Amino acid sequence: MTKRKVLLLTDHTNHSSENSLYDLSVKMLAHSKTKSVAIVSKGNSKNNDFFSCKINVSLWATTITESFAYNKTDHPLLKNIHQVNFNEYDLVWLRLPPPLSSDFLDYIDRVFSNTIVINNPKSIHRTGSKNFLINFPTICPPMKICTSIDEIDEFRQHFPIVLKPYNEYGGRGIVKIENEVVSSGLNTFTYDEFADQYHQNPIDYLGVKYLKNVHQGDKRIIVVNGQILGASLRLPAKNSWLCNVSMGGSSNMAEVEPEETKIVSIVNNLLSKQGIVMYGIDTLVNDNGKRVLSEINTTSIGGLPQIAAMRKEPLVEKAIDLIWDYYEEKSKQ
Repeated sequence: MTKRKVLLLTDHTNHSSENSLYDLSVKMLAHSKTKSVAIVSKGNSKNNDFFSCKINVSLWATTITESFAYNKTDHPLLKNIHQVNFNEYDLVWLRLPPPLSSDFLDYIDRVFSNTIVINNPKSIHRTGSKNFLINFPTICPPMKICTSIDEIDEFRQHFPIVLKPYNEYGGRGIVKIENEVVSSGLNTFTYDEFADQYHQNPIDYLGVKYLKNVHQGDKRIIVVNGQILGASLRLPAKNSWLCNVSMGGSSNMAEVEPEETKIVSIVNNLLSKQGIVMYGIDTLVNDNGKRVLSEINTTSIGGLPQIAAMRKEPLVEKAIDLIWDYYEEKSKQ
């Protein structure tokens, strides 16, 4: 059996021991189809030119061993660094935090043009935008692309709404508008004040109907090569409507419901054709008590090791199996 070399791209600057990279990369190294795993970090200044999309640059990596693990004071990605060749790897795995610029994703597509990259860089750019959800009107709550205060004002006339900025992640910048009250995190102000701020700094939003059952939690479902591997339920903190863990929410074990399996099937039909191998979807409970699609995340999906630990199942190993299955399918094309 031919063994393959894997290159991961990351930025370890803001990592913690909870970051999925460490478990994923060690499990990848242990797989029977893997020859070696090297990691290139944006946090290593030697790679500044690469992450600035310059041509004819050097690439510096750490080739990991089975003992690779997070260490805040003596980080392993700042040790045993050596120069590597762009063309020596069979598989490139993007584990960089969002947002990723279209320029950088185009650059990755060019420099690794002869290598299978997961997820496909150009498809990350297409699917990573919040307006991509407009492709799924039958499984999403009512939504509208809002690029002006007039569009926001028209949309809020029908029901309370949530505005999600295109270029933010993890719950940052989300605004709720109900009647004349606007909420952003723990802060509240009037709609007129919001409109004044918007005129000073206009941005594009995806407007979504606010769902009154948000207290039932935001469920993250992780999918690899079309297969659902597990889910976690993020519940909002007391007196909050934001479920993101980074915003004070809590993560709990969850089961995938039948309507969510159908949602994944619909979403995967489109994503799989675009080379999106590992992704997460988020669901909320609508006003009829059914789970609907609220987010699609196709950049550096985390949380799988934690779900595996809660379920006491080898889900990370299964994910690696499915990634290599995808590689084998893709390399035959």
